Amino acid sequence: MDIIWDLKRRYYCSEENEDISRQEVQIEGIRTRIQQYMISKGFPEEWAPEEYTSYFEKIFGTDKERQRRYLSGILAEDKATLSVGNRVLGAFLSSELTRVVFTTNFDSIVEKSVAEVSGNSISAYHLEGAHSAVQALNNEEYPIYCKLHGDFRYDSIKNLTEDLSNQNHDLSECMKVASSRFGFIVAGYSGRDASIIALFKEALEGHNPFPHGLYWTGIKGSRAPSVVKELIEFALSKGVKAAYVEVETFDSLMLRLWRNTPNKKHGLDEKVRKFEVTEVSIPLGNPGGGKPLLRLNALPLTEIPTTCNSLTFDSPKQWSDLKDAQRKAEGRLLLTKAEKVLCWGTESDIRANFQDVRAIEPFDFNALLENLEDNLYIKGIIEEALSKAIVNGKPLISRTNKQNSFVIVDTYTEDQSVFNELKNVVGQVYGKIPGLQTKIDQFHDTSEPVFWAEALRVSFERKENRNWLLIDPDIWIWPSRARHLAVDFLDQRRSDRYNKKYNEILNAWTHLILGTDAKNISVSFSAFMSGEKAENPSFSINTRTGFSQRALSK
Repeated sequence: MDIIWDLKRRYYCSEENEDISRQEVQIEGIRTRIQQYMISKGFPEEWAPEEYTSYFEKIFGTDKERQRRYLSGILAEDKATLSVGNRVLGAFLSSELTRVVFTTNFDSIVEKSVAEVSGNSISAYHLEGAHSAVQALNNEEYPIYCKLHGDFRYDSIKNLTEDLSNQNHDLSECMKVASSRFGFIVAGYSGRDASIIALFKEALEGHNPFPHGLYWTGIKGSRAPSVVKELIEFALSKGVKAAYVEVETFDSLMLRLWRNTPNKKHGLDEKVRKFEVTEVSIPLGNPGGGKPLLRLNALPLTEIPTTCNSLTFDSPKQWSDLKDAQRKAEGRLLLTKAEKVLCWGTESDIRANFQDVRAIEPFDFNALLENLEDNLYIKGIIEEALSKAIVNGKPLISRTNKQNSFVIVDTYTEDQSVFNELKNVVGQVYGKIPGLQTKIDQFHDTSEPVFWAEALRVSFERKENRNWLLIDPDIWIWPSRARHLAVDFLDQRRSDRYNKKYNEILNAWTHLILGTDAKNISVSFSAFMSGEKAENPSFSINTRTGFSQRALSK
């Protein structure tokens, strides 16, 4: 995807005479503007199966040398930065815990990771050295690394539709032979390339396919592409143990695999992690009294839940099953999963929405909080519980999407006076965006008006062994799919929210969600009206936001 967005950015800037950096492309409004422009010029929709090849064909034509020069420029080793996931893969290859790797990438990240972690070198079999790959596999000359689409440092690369309609015979044969000996984990690949999917299906038709399983990973909360679903179903029909597995990130997946790998080679762990957690004692400076005084958008959480219920079922539960149950329970259940399915909600609501519950047991997740970055599913459910607890009994509603949880002004509240302090700062707190309608597409056959409301994004963070509620004023858009259409409205409405006004907005929201103007006291909230400790998450929030003040010079 980075390459696709770089191509979009370059094309847009050259045609519109603008200067947009790679970093600026990460901004949602800029991405939306570029994507809409590209569609107007005949490029495909984002995530369309032909998106990747279309950009190369329209921008480079059939000029392979221009393609190679472009890829060489952005994928050169001096521009490559290794993540912890790359280093783990390098360690697995170096110790032959991973024996064979196939990739559709052109870069030299894997070669660099092996060299950095072990000091050894690994050469890839690519389009210009394909004939030896099967022989190496048959001779068990591990580790084996194959670049199915070529290497940008050589002349033969596959980018265009004609190129990708079929795979190199020798490299394909190597992959099929490997599939009859090993299990496969697919990571960081969308499945857009029909020839790769066809190759997997050929392997499944062969003798003893994927004896140790076929696992296709995707980012948590995202849907498996239809071609991947079909492939997994086809694998299951062939008796292969196969599944689509949701992960937080590639790095978190690889780091978990590494942590659970016994008998690691000496010295590799230090190269993979590059640091060790060490007890340190750094004396804090004296409390500050000098200017400037910086107010933070963080409220201390003086109490958080550390227990919930762990659910065991007669049949495995997918994310879609949990989301369906949570929706049917109308907010009375909060669910997440990793190795276990975890839940807040009463036993009666759990059993009413799951017919095959085998056991409901208390689960203490306090230890997981100590390493929150590796347990993002816990962070997510705490944030969802926080938003529900904050709105409980107030003229507010809570919503959670794939990334964040929100507290939103309830537009149907009869007593609008509760929003007076917020209104005094921002004016109207909800409304319809004039002249804006949703677009008709394959999933929506009617156009709808677009509405907005003042909102608060809530996040849970741990810093210096303290728990914090981060509050960030935002604007909610209904329907949510229309948010990218409302970019101009959002930019205009938030254009004057600088220090003084932002501080006033924080004050208004803090008073609204905590229900008090009192300073430095703790207010307690629960997500539900009743329930035992493991059923009903409860929080205590201090009313004084965090701040930072410069120490006075002596």
